[in-house]
Amino acid sequence: MQKILAGKKAIITGANQGLGFEIAKKYVQAGADIMLCARNATLLSAARAELEAMATPGQKIVSDVSDVSSEADVQALVANTYKLLGGCHILVNNAGVYGPKGEIESVDWAEWVKTIEINVYGSILMCRALLPHFKAQRYGKVIQLSGGGATNPLPRISAYAVSKAAIVRFAETLAEEVRGTGIDINAIAPGPLNTRMLDEILQAGPKKVGQAFYDRSLQQKESGGAPLDKGADLALFLASAASDGITAKLISAVWDDWEQWPEHLDELSSSDTYTLRRIAGRDRGFKWGDK
Repeated sequence: MQKILAGKKAIITGANQGLGFEIAKKYVQAGADIMLCARNATLLSAARAELEAMATPGQKIVSDVSDVSSEADVQALVANTYKLLGGCHILVNNAGVYGPKGEIESVDWAEWVKTIEINVYGSILMCRALLPHFKAQRYGKVIQLSGGGATNPLPRISAYAVSKAAIVRFAETLAEEVRGTGIDINAIAPGPLNTRMLDEILQAGPKKVGQAFYDRSLQQKESGGAPLDKGADLALFLASAASDGITAKLISAVWDDWEQWPEHLDELSSSDTYTLRRIAGRDRGFKWGDK
């Protein structure tokens, strides 16, 4: 792999397994220095050791056990990154949980709230902590992981669905706030992944997540789901100079021809394509719904 991230320094949250770890591997192979963050110390240590074995001499792979929903942890993580890596150019907000499963009136409310704190507040806190640094250097890449809940209802997994819609709209909004500062902010829809989160759905069973969603999840488990490297390749592209100027978009790793997008920057920048928007009646050919 070409060292397209040589000299760049990245923080990846939720990096000890699944897609976060796959993204970390791609970044290490591309030459970046990496700060890995996760809550599970044992898994994080194992992930760091594997990445260190892949790294070239002089390449820095460091880690920090942190909970991104804690403002104190986030501030310490960012300060530790500056200390150990000497700065930061790329933030991958990958940490996330499904949260409680079941109908809204019966799920544990504390678990519901904690899901919002991790999936939404965690990403926002990371952005708040890093933005002054990104603005000062007039460069930064924020890569936000989304999910199916951003664009479709997910009955009985409401905390996850709400959090993913919210964080995509935050990414779009923040991209407009910093437009013109050299900071690009995008969200990734990685497709249906066969990770520990899928196992959670299957373990919860059809009574909690609904028969239809359970059946789709079971089919996904058997078929293999979307390859992890699809989402990781898109995360690598969005971290690289090839994506400069692409911002405020929700990008499907599986369905969008994102590798061709740099050739169409003017069209992308002036269009609301690949964003969250309301569908009006006229968009579906209704003659009676709109003025």
